[in-house]
Amino acid sequence: MKIDCPYEIVDVFSGEPFAGNPLAVVRTDSPLSLDLMQKIAREMNLSETTFYAPRKNGDGAWRARIFTPSKELAFAGHPILGAAWVIRQNEENGADAIRLALDVGLIDVSFETGAEQGEVAWFRAPPMAFGAIRDREQVAMALGLTPQDMDQDFPPREVTGGVTLILAPVRTVEAVRRARLDLTRFGPLAAAGAPPMVYVFCRTAHEAASQSLRARFFFESFGVREDPASGNAAAFLGAFLLNYNYFGHAPVMARIEQGHDMGRPSLVLLRAARNDSGFDVRVGGQVVLTARGRLV
Repeated sequence: MKIDCPYEIVDVFSGEPFAGNPLAVVRTDSPLSLDLMQKIAREMNLSETTFYAPRKNGDGAWRARIFTPSKELAFAGHPILGAAWVIRQNEENGADAIRLALDVGLIDVSFETGAEQGEVAWFRAPPMAFGAIRDREQVAMALGLTPQDMDQDFPPREVTGGVTLILAPVRTVEAVRRARLDLTRFGPLAAAGAPPMVYVFCRTAHEAASQSLRARFFFESFGVREDPASGNAAAFLGAFLLNYNYFGHAPVMARIEQGHDMGRPSLVLLRAARNDSGFDVRVGGQVVLTARGRLV
């Protein structure tokens, strides 16, 4: 079997190599079957691998598909930013924006240059919906925490937008560090229909003006895995923060630290505000190339 596809590995949500969240981006010069793309993603063994066709659709979008080692995803944040960055470098000659066609619809990625972070890629989140509020004690148990570790002012709640996950607010950075997802203890939540995808977060400072957060994201894929940085979870967090006035009534302009507990420090930028249709949520981060090669 001959594949003959070029690929690049980029680190997303970091300005330096070997930090952030690694992503493989494969250009499918010839169409690949669903089964073959899944096998390639399993071989890469990163949290996600993105495939894109080297031709735009009629709507000006680049068709992209996202796979974990175990399944295809309709939407995921760092694969969107990383794929758009690679397409911009290789196909679009530094365009100001790249449009991707995903199963959740069209996603626009824009690029900005700032003094502090350098060049940042931003995507606007697709529509999101709130789901079930989950039992605080059950979520704490599944994370190896105590009920007292959980933030009593905000409930653990599901949010959906292509995928569904549980947002689990806790009180302290120390609780974030101790958190681990135990699939056995997650059993009662699973029996109630909850997804084994949990985003744990807290404030890093309690001053009213501070919008700095620490987070971890756990999910099931051949056992429990942890993401060094998660753009889709950050997007869901933006909707959650607005819905519950987590920072008061001000728009969200947050910095999310993630990956430090894995030795892959990451910085996720979040902008969120209310609009006539609900929430306008944007997630941003830097992208850096770490490797390129060819599948043979």
